Parts: sequence; C-alpha cells; structure tokens
Amino acid sequence: MERWGRRVRIAALAGAVLAVAVVAVANAVVLLRSDDHVTDDLATVRPAQVAIVPGSLVRPDGTLGPVVRERLDAAVSLYDAGLVEKLLLSGDNGDASYDEPDAMRQAALDAGVAPQDVFTDYAGFNTWHTMRRARDVFRVDTAVVVTQQWYVARSTDLARAAGIEAQGLVVSDTGSGLREVLARVRGLGEATLRPEVTGGRSIPITGDGRESWDA
Repeated sequence: MERWGRRVRIAALAGAVLAVAVVAVANAVVLLRSDDHVTDDLATVRPAQVAIVPGSLVRPDGTLGPVVRERLDAAVSLYDAGLVEKLLLSGDNGDASYDEPDAMRQAALDAGVAPQDVFTDYAGFNTWHTMRRARDVFRVDTAVVVTQQWYVARSTDLARAAGIEAQGLVVSDTGSGLREVLARVRGLGEATLRPEVTGGRSIPITGDGRESWDA
C-alpha cells in the first residue's frame, strides 16, 4: 500500500508539472507571436479597414459596462482619426434579454459614427467566434483589435489565425490576469485547430453596415 501511495503521489506531481508546462508554453507562444503586432499608442496604428470591438458586459438598461466602454471609446477615436473606415461590434446576443452588439451600436451612433460605418455581429460568443466570423462573414482583410492589455495578445493572435492582417490596440490594463493566462491555452488550441463557428450570409465590411443590424 505504501508503494502504491508513493506511485500515486509521483503521478499526481508529474501531472501537475505537465499542466504548468502546458500553460507556460501556450502563454509564451501567444505572447511572442503577437508582440510585434500590438501597441498602446494610437499614433503608431497603421490604417486598416475596421476596428473590431469584442463584446463584454452591458447593463440591463442597455448602457455599456466599463470594459466595453473603454473599447468602444478607443474604436471611435480610431475612426475619428481616419485610421479605420468601419467599426465591427461583435458580442453576445444568445437570447432576447441580453444584447451586447446593439448596445455598442447605439453608443457608437451617439458618439457620431455614421450609421453606414457601424456593423454588428450578434454571434460573437467568444473571441475566436468574433475573429473567425469577421473574416468569413464580414470579409475583413485588415483590422485593429481594440481591447485591454490582458486580452490583446490572444485576441490579436486569434484574428491573425483567422486570416486577418490584424493589429492590437491596448486601451487599459483592466482585466483578469489569472483567467487570461488559462484562456491563452484554449486560444492557442483554437488558433492551431481553427474550429468552425456559427456561419451566416456574407455581409462585406466594404458595404453598408446597416445591412448587418438585426441580421
């Protein structure tokens, strides 16, 4: 029994070491691959077709939570500076009672973005869905992914894995570090395997964004 118990402990320790190694390697790969494509300086952003704004919490009254508010404001700054032509607002609308894209759209319109330049994606259920659909449904070639420091490496890496020439723009250091460290493992798997996502009719980003509203 003592020998068996020692083997169990050794196996458990080996499993823990392997898990830590997998997390460390996945994070290193994602951070290194995205490093040259990320900036926190608006002045260094290269012109692109679109700013991609991944969704986050919106309040029951339709106002934006602080995380997505930061992203939306930075995307509008890119648009006002002429660095992007369109905004792609991608989030969760899994049921009728919760709608991230329309809340972001209203905020963009309130900020003065022309209606035809605002696209909404209602099936951005996670970052990979957002980026893959940006390429497959909205035919995006070049983009600036607007998000917080903790998320920008994975988001940019997934956009590039989806076939987009993407840059990442850091808007703040808000976010959950531990959660993102673990999320990068899944992100690397998605970037490698490139799983299918929810499809839909083609709505080219070069067209009129109003065609995507409620699509």
